Amino acid sequence: MSRNGLLAALAAVMLSAGSAAAQEQPSTQPAPQPRVTREPAATAQPAPVSPPAAVEKAAPTALAAQTLPAAGQVAPAAPAPASQPGATAQPDPSAISLTLPHDLSPWGMFMAADVIVKAVMIGLAFASLVTWTVWLAKSLEILFGKLGARRAARAIGNAATLLQASRALGNSGGPGALLVQAAEQEAALSASALDQVTGDGLKERVTSRLSRIEAAAARRMSRGTGVLATIGSTAPFVGLFGTVWGIMNAFIGISQAQTTNLAVVAPGIAEALLATAMGLVAAIPAVVIYNVFARSISGYRQILADASAGVERLVSRDLDFRTVPQVPALAAE
Repeated sequence: MSRNGLLAALAAVMLSAGSAAAQEQPSTQPAPQPRVTREPAATAQPAPVSPPAAVEKAAPTALAAQTLPAAGQVAPAAPAPASQPGATAQPDPSAISLTLPHDLSPWGMFMAADVIVKAVMIGLAFASLVTWTVWLAKSLEILFGKLGARRAARAIGNAATLLQASRALGNSGGPGALLVQAAEQEAALSASALDQVTGDGLKERVTSRLSRIEAAAARRMSRGTGVLATIGSTAPFVGLFGTVWGIMNAFIGISQAQTTNLAVVAPGIAEALLATAMGLVAAIPAVVIYNVFARSISGYRQILADASAGVERLVSRDLDFRTVPQVPALAAE
């Protein structure tokens, strides 16, 4: 057989074997077609001439061994296509559930918190509201109280007798007017005994009554400030209790989810820390306002003490002028 005939027989056998392998593969997963490379005729080396029967018998066997899988094996799957530069990878749904953003606004953390933590936050918010309510009410009360005490102390200091001070104050009310009224009442009760005894007993009784009025006025002005002291001392610990409870729930959630992913840990810890923040928000203003009120009430008591000392001076002056001829100016009054 000539060389050209041999090459034609080889090509026919290879094409028939390739079509047979394609028909034997499953229709759902096509196998890659074998690539037959042909070298140019110029570079092809002359093949040794062999008997035609040997060539026809050996060629199909070698080609089938290269293209068909062995018995009991699955044909290799086609390689996955490489990712294109513009394509976007699809994330894993399980990873999405762990990285979804949590609503970490104060309201969102409050709504997602445990019922105990919610109760702590509500209590601290109410304590903060009480603090600012007491601040507004007591600020106005101390302001007007100081103004009235200063007017009374000024009127008492400008008066020459107890009667003049009573006329100057009139029915204005307030602790200053009560001081003058108490001194007048005690002097009237002791008037019948002053001719036989000295006025030392009257002075002591007047001083006692004035001190009681002064203490009652200061106690009335201090009413409500004890709530500020209580809030300032207990609010941080109440917030700390909410924090401990929230962190405990966060660790319980970690053990149940079997993961330390930040999306699992962060919300519970943030809700717990919000309780501590609210405790500090309630406690710090309460302590500051309580200290301011303590200084203001101390100043108010000092003004009342000045008015009380002025009333004592008027009583002593009236006692001294009982036994001497009336001065024209005093008689005119």
